[in-house]
Amino acid sequence: MKAMTSSDDDEIEALIERIRLGDDHALGALFERYRPRLNRMVEARLDPRARTRVSAADVVQDIYIDAVKRIEHFRAKPTMSFFAWIRWVANQRIIDVHRRHLGARMRDAGQEWSLDRPISIGVHSSWLADQLAGSFTSPSEAVMKGEILARLEHSLETLASADRELLALRHFEELSNLEIAEILGITPAAASKRYVRALKRLKDLMADTPTSL
Repeated sequence: MKAMTSSDDDEIEALIERIRLGDDHALGALFERYRPRLNRMVEARLDPRARTRVSAADVVQDIYIDAVKRIEHFRAKPTMSFFAWIRWVANQRIIDVHRRHLGARMRDAGQEWSLDRPISIGVHSSWLADQLAGSFTSPSEAVMKGEILARLEHSLETLASADRELLALRHFEELSNLEIAEILGITPAAASKRYVRALKRLKDLMADTPTSL
């Protein structure tokens, strides 16, 4: 992901200010800034069974439509960052996709999650394992990847869901420590400590997992 510059930050803040002042046209421009991140989020959290019926790109486009409809919710939360708010909107859309296409009965699926509830749709262990295993091209590397994938997926399944979430936020959504802290509703120091602990737990589980499952 391309690093944000101070100029980018200034432009984003200007767009946010225009939105808060009632300029709905600024929403489209700001959404485009976050589209790549939202696409990664959807890719990580969309149930594999739903992927055969709807694409991540279509879900992200629906997130934008939802954002337009719900923009007054953002304006009513003056201390909330736009990024935290748009992820909340994305969570709602992913829940709806699962419910419509899979009839999934997830916890609280029949209700909207509050803006004040820092929670996300869970990341699938198989997807996380594939991302963590990296890219292998040669035949020997492909075999190695298969072995690593099996161990990673087994370890991730054993890992607590909160730890999987932290790893996904940091490595796959590529969020900063400050962004993670805001999304989880904790301090940056606590977010950093939780991440280090989650990474250590995963490494420990990998060390204890047999090389052949």
